[in-house]
Amino acid sequence: MSSIQTIVNRINQGETTARHEVEVAIEKANANSDYHALLSLTEKRALERADDIDARKAAGEQLGELAGVPFVAKDNFLAFGAPTTAASKMLEHFDAPLQATAIEKLEAAGAICIGKANLDSFAHGGSTENSAYGPTKNAHDTTKVAGGSSGGSAVITALDVVPFALGTDTGGSIRQPASFNGVIGVKPTYGMVSRYGVVAMASSTDTIGCLAGSIDDAELVMKIMSGCDVKDMTTLPDFFVPEKTAKPSQKIGLIKESMSEDVDIQVRARVSEYVDKLRANGHTVEEVSVPMTNHALAMYYIIVPAEVSSNLGRYDGIRYGLRAEGVQTLAELYGKTRDQGFVTENKRRIMIGSYVLSSGFFDAYYLHAQKARTILINEYRKLFETYDVLITPTAPTPAFNLGENTSDPILMYLADIMTVPVSLAGLPAISVPAGASEQGLPIGVQLIGNHKSDAALLALAREMENR
Repeated sequence: MSSIQTIVNRINQGETTARHEVEVAIEKANANSDYHALLSLTEKRALERADDIDARKAAGEQLGELAGVPFVAKDNFLAFGAPTTAASKMLEHFDAPLQATAIEKLEAAGAICIGKANLDSFAHGGSTENSAYGPTKNAHDTTKVAGGSSGGSAVITALDVVPFALGTDTGGSIRQPASFNGVIGVKPTYGMVSRYGVVAMASSTDTIGCLAGSIDDAELVMKIMSGCDVKDMTTLPDFFVPEKTAKPSQKIGLIKESMSEDVDIQVRARVSEYVDKLRANGHTVEEVSVPMTNHALAMYYIIVPAEVSSNLGRYDGIRYGLRAEGVQTLAELYGKTRDQGFVTENKRRIMIGSYVLSSGFFDAYYLHAQKARTILINEYRKLFETYDVLITPTAPTPAFNLGENTSDPILMYLADIMTVPVSLAGLPAISVPAGASEQGLPIGVQLIGNHKSDAALLALAREMENR
């Protein structure tokens, strides 16, 4: 797998050109089209940007840290060169009038977006089967799901089409597909990366991260994207300073609720092996308890649908996006547009969200869920007074069969049971490969840090990556 630094060095030394690297990536993308990881290619614009970088190099200009490096953006990032659909019919022909801050920062460093990745429509799902344009297949077994909602980004990275891809993580949408496809998946501290120009799902848990083939690549991408943005008032002042080496003899907590008999036996085995490696490297690992994680999924599927129902209210057939034809009244326009533009899971979350926010149920459901969320946050805060890092499986099972859980939304939601608590608390977390099942399916381990400990978390992951 070609690393970012390898590509940049070869371009700077004249061994290759940005255009050649982009052409190779596009060729690989076309050769792997059967996986349905991409919804569109931005070939024309990508080649123009590559030619500009090559011309600047020929003129002796200093190039950026990512000069000539091709990447892919999940198709809920506003980006030029192709429609931004969010894998929905609602936005099928929507051409972005601006680019996401994350895309702008990466392009300023010389990176080149070659395409837009498939996802669950509006990022609602855990398998990329809810895309309005069909599912993405797992990079290691085409009968299995890619995970979601950033499944396309995970697969395109695992197939070595590009060294990194962008994703969004609201409840595990970067980490879980990273685990299913055997790549690195980084979810930062809430507010570390601007969300401006990214289609909103749930405003209190949405984060911008990346999927990559190595910790070094992921760290560089996160460094470039991080920092305060005047266009996103939830962003934090820049605190991310990469750490070359991990803190020695760290105290690590293995969350016992994540290692119950409900978790696949092979997943538990890989996590135990990873824990043994941590101990062999001089770290202390002890079992800890976070009791409220048992209730996190219930909290999440009250709080997040409530925010989803509010954020999707803008798709009314009037301002932009799909507009239903042959309607007579405003109510009919709203109804038909949303019926045609949203997939079943979008409608399910809108209905749940509207219900829990309605008069008579707000106190009974939404308010209680938010109070429970505070208890969960306090449990994590208490643990981080003693422990540097927490560890769990990334997902309770390896990738499951395509179509296996589509008729049972509860089973689908359970695929995010390990990642959702971290999102509710706004903590940084990384999914790192920890081996494979007997069937050869990747299994990931999730490393969780305290707020703003992203750099230290990546340093620990790098140390273990090299063992």
